[in-house]
Parts: sequence; C-alpha cells; structure tokens
Amino acid sequence: MNRLRNLLFKIVFYTLSVPIVLATPISAVFGRGAIVFNTHLWTKFHHWATKTFLGIHQHIEGPQFLDGPVIYAAKHQAMYETLELGRMLNTPAIVMKQELANIPVWGWAARVYGCIVVDREASAGALRRMVKEAKAALSEGRSILIFPEGTRVPPGEQPPLRAGFAGLYQMLKIPVIPIAIDSGLVWPRHGPKQAGVVTFRFGEAIPAGLPRDEAEARVHAAINALDVQG
Repeated sequence: MNRLRNLLFKIVFYTLSVPIVLATPISAVFGRGAIVFNTHLWTKFHHWATKTFLGIHQHIEGPQFLDGPVIYAAKHQAMYETLELGRMLNTPAIVMKQELANIPVWGWAARVYGCIVVDREASAGALRRMVKEAKAALSEGRSILIFPEGTRVPPGEQPPLRAGFAGLYQMLKIPVIPIAIDSGLVWPRHGPKQAGVVTFRFGEAIPAGLPRDEAEARVHAAINALDVQG
C-alpha cells in the first residue's frame, strides 16, 4: 500500500509540477507579484498532494510570528519543509546555496522572487552581498528563512551552524525564531516516504544583540530539540 501511495504521489505531484515550475521564469518577467502567486500555487499543491497521497500531516507547536520581520532558523531534513515553510511564513526571503542560483533561467527567477544567495566559502565579499540582499528583503517587510546547518541532514545528526547564520544575525540585528522539524522520519533521503506526522516546533524568540557563541548555541539547541527528545 505504501509503495502505491508513493507511486501516486510521484505521478500526480511531479507531472503537474512541470507546468508550474516551467511557468516560474515566465511569471518572473511580470515582477515579484506574479512569481509569488505562482510559488504559492506550487506550495499549496505540494501541501495537498503530500497529505492526500502520502498521508503526511502536520503538527505545529509554538508561536509562529512576531511583529515585524525576523530571521527564521530551521532544521533541514527533507525537501518537504523547504516548500511548506515558504507556504506557512508568507513569502519569506529564503537563503539558498550558490549552486541553485547558478541554474540557468531558474536561478534568475529565484532572485526575482527574492532568494538570498549564500556562498559556502563564506568570504567577506560573499557575506557583504548576502547581508545586502537580506536588508533589501527586510525593507520590504519580509522575514528571512535560513537553514543554518547548511544542508539536509538525517535524523539524529546535529552538525554545527555555518558561518552565514552568525553573519546575518550580527549584521541585521533582528530576533531569531528557531524551528525544530522532524520531517526526516517520514521523508528519508533514500527510500519510500512514510505516512505520519511532521512536527514544526517554533521556539521562543532569541533576541538580537547576543554574543555570537550564545546565539549560535541557543539556535542549535532549539532546532535540534526534536532530535534530543527522539
């Protein structure tokens, strides 16, 4: 039965995603409003398809929003939360790796949407560009979404935070809301996806202005809270 669920999801989601994704660069020609509409359409479709065909539901804990833009720092275990957080958080500016920004046409469309490109080499110039793009998003009232561990990790792994998070935190001077996520339990990197519940635990806001080590320690502990308990 589970194999049939996975097969139906692949057929429906990926087949119907093709025209939506292909339309993204076209919608970008008409500005951010059009591309945001197209992106919302895709994330809502993803939410429906995962629930309908895979039996994956959500449990949300904690306050999701503060007044004014914040940095959302989230655990990253699967593609699942990349789309779901974009849907939940009302068009945040997502920090993405340079490799994705280099994809022809799609990378350009992602920049029009307002994605913030991060260079894993973490050079001073790359950090300045990232902060500049983040400040532009904040000026539009948008929050920032970053996966501070830098990449997807399987359940139980807790790598240190990448330098890009500290750079944004220190330069932007806004609160951070950490998000613990356990999507890897139902959405493994390899093998079939499983029916179940994905928990999004929004932690207490971490205020701006803390020493770097303290801010990183608090974010790291909060985004891995579900791993600690699991």
